[in-house]
Amino acid sequence: MTRRPVVPVSSSIRTVAIVMAVIVTLYLAREILIPLSFAITVALILTPAVAFLQKLRFGRVPAVAVVMLVTIAAACAAGWTLFDQLVSVANELPLYQQNIHRKLEALRAPGKGAFGRATASVKELGKELAGPDAAPLPAPAAPVNRTTRRGLPNPTDGPLPVKVVAEPANELAYVREMAQPFLGPLATFFIVLIFSIFLLIKHNDLRNRLFRLVGLDQLNVMTQALDDATGRVGRYLLMQFLVNAGFGVVSGIGLYFIGVPYAALWGAVAGILRIVPYAGAVVSALLPFTLSLAVFDSWTRPAFVFLLFASLELATGNFIEPWLYGAHTGISALALLVSTVFWTALWGPAGLILSTPLTVCVVVLGRYVPQFAFLHVILGDEAVLNAEARVYQRLLAMDEQEARAVAEVYLAETSVTQLYDSVIVPALTLAERDRHKGALDQTRQEFVFSSIKEMMIEFSEQAAKSEPPEMARAAGRIFALPASDEADEMIAAMLAQLLEQAGHIAIPLPAGPSLHESLETLRPDEHDTFCISALPPFAFSCAIALANRLQLRFPKTRLLIGVWGFAGDVERARRRFQPSSPAALVITLADAVRFVQTGPHAEPQEAAAPGA
Repeated sequence: MTRRPVVPVSSSIRTVAIVMAVIVTLYLAREILIPLSFAITVALILTPAVAFLQKLRFGRVPAVAVVMLVTIAAACAAGWTLFDQLVSVANELPLYQQNIHRKLEALRAPGKGAFGRATASVKELGKELAGPDAAPLPAPAAPVNRTTRRGLPNPTDGPLPVKVVAEPANELAYVREMAQPFLGPLATFFIVLIFSIFLLIKHNDLRNRLFRLVGLDQLNVMTQALDDATGRVGRYLLMQFLVNAGFGVVSGIGLYFIGVPYAALWGAVAGILRIVPYAGAVVSALLPFTLSLAVFDSWTRPAFVFLLFASLELATGNFIEPWLYGAHTGISALALLVSTVFWTALWGPAGLILSTPLTVCVVVLGRYVPQFAFLHVILGDEAVLNAEARVYQRLLAMDEQEARAVAEVYLAETSVTQLYDSVIVPALTLAERDRHKGALDQTRQEFVFSSIKEMMIEFSEQAAKSEPPEMARAAGRIFALPASDEADEMIAAMLAQLLEQAGHIAIPLPAGPSLHESLETLRPDEHDTFCISALPPFAFSCAIALANRLQLRFPKTRLLIGVWGFAGDVERARRRFQPSSPAALVITLADAVRFVQTGPHAEPQEAAAPGA
C-alpha cells in the first residue's frame, strides 16, 4: 500500500490566521481606513495632472494647490448645477399632481382598463367554478357606536398612544437639527480632502519610506508591485470614467427622444451615480422613470424609459464592464462580484464604491508575495491551468469532448507540431508520472491513451486537408522506435506523422516484443535514420540500452535520440548515450523534424528566388 506524503499545515494555518487578523483590523479601523482609501484613490486620479504641471516648471506644492482648487471648483460647479436642476424639477412636480393622482387611482382600482377587465373576468370565472354552495355568508353588521359616530374615540378600542414632540427652541436649534444628518458626510469629505492634499505633496517621501520599511533587498519586487497596482487602478478608473460617461450620454440621448423633460440632467445623474456599483444604476433609472409617470398620461413612455435603462444596464454590466474591467485590472468577472459583496459587508456603501480598487491591490499582493499567492489564483483572471493540464484533467474525468475542445482551441492559433510539443506530449508526461506512481488506474489509463490516439488521427487528417503533404525529398527512411512503453510509441507515431507531412518516408515501429521482431527483419542502410522516442524520466535507461544495441548492429545508420520535454543539460544527456554516439539529441518534435530536414543525408533544398 502506497503511503501518501503528509502535507505540513503550519504554514497554511499561519496564512489563514494572518488573513483573519487583517479582516478584523479592516473592520475595526474602518473609520480611519475608509477616508484614507478614498484619499488614495483621489490622489491616483490627480497625480497625472500634478506631474503635468511639474513638467511646466511648477513646484510640487503650487501644482497640488492648482489641481485641488480646479478640482474642487469643478465639483462644486457641477454639484450646484445638478442641485439647481433637481430643485426646478421638484418645483414643477405640483403641475403634474392631477396626473399623478390619476395614475395612483388607476393602480388602486384598475377596473376600467384592459388589465382591470381581465382581472374581473378571472374573478367571475373563479366564482362560477366554486359553485353556489361556496359563496361566503355575509358578515354580521357591527353594532353602531354612537360615540364613534359623533367623532369621539371608542372606549372599547383601548387608550390611544400619545407622542410628545418638542418644537425647536429657536431658529438656531432648527438649523442644527436640519444640518445634523449632513455633518457626518461633510466631516468625511474634509478628512478625504486633507489626506489627498497630504498624499499629493508628500508622494515621493511616502514612497521612499515604504521602500525603506520593506527593506532594500525587496526594492525590485516592491517597485514592480507599486507600478503594477497603480497602473491597474489607474486603468480601471479610466475605464470606469469612459463607461459611465458613455452610459450617461446614451441614456440622455434616449430620454431626449422619448420626450422626458431635463434629459441632459438625468443623463449626467446616471453617469455620476454609476460610480456606485449595482445600486447606482437602479437609482439613476428610478428618477427619470418617476418623472415620466408624472408627466405623461399613458404608460407607454414610462415603459420605454424602463426598457432603455434595463437594456443599457444589462449590456454594460454583463458584457462591457466584465470585458473591460477584467482585461485592465487582472480580476475575473466572478471575483469582481464576490469582492463587491465582501467589501460592502465590511465597509458598507464606502466598500461598495471602493471594492474594485481594493481588490486590485489584493490581487497584486497575491502576485508578488508568495505567502498570499492563493489570492492571485482565486481572484485573478489569468489561466490557472495550462492547456496540457486541462486536457489531461478532462481525460481523467472521462470527458473526451471537452479535452478535444481545449486542444482544438489551441490548434486554431498554432500548428499541429506546436500542439504536439506544447500540449499532447506534456499531457502524456503527466499521465506517465501518475502511472509510475500508481495513481492512475487501468481504466483511466486506457481511456487517456485511446483518446489521445483518436485526437492524433483527427488532427493529422485536418492538417493533411489544410496543407497537403509535400513530395518526398529525403534520400533515406526514418524509423521511429519507442524506447519503452505505449507513451513512447504514441510520440513516435506523432513524429512519423509530422515527417510524412514534411515529405519524408517515416515508419513508426511498435513497442514491446514486436519491436525486437521488427528489428530482426529491418535492412537499413547508411541513408536511413533511427529515431528513438523516449519520455523522461522513466524511459531514459531503456533509450540508452536500445541506442547501444542499434549502434552495434547497424553502425552505419544515423542515430537520433528524442528525449521529449527534457529540461536538463542536453549535451550532458547526450554523453550518457556513449559509446553509441548518436548524431543528435533533441527535446521537441519540431527539433527532430528540423534535424531530419537539415541532416547530412537530406537532399539540399532549392534556393529561394531573388527578392523572395
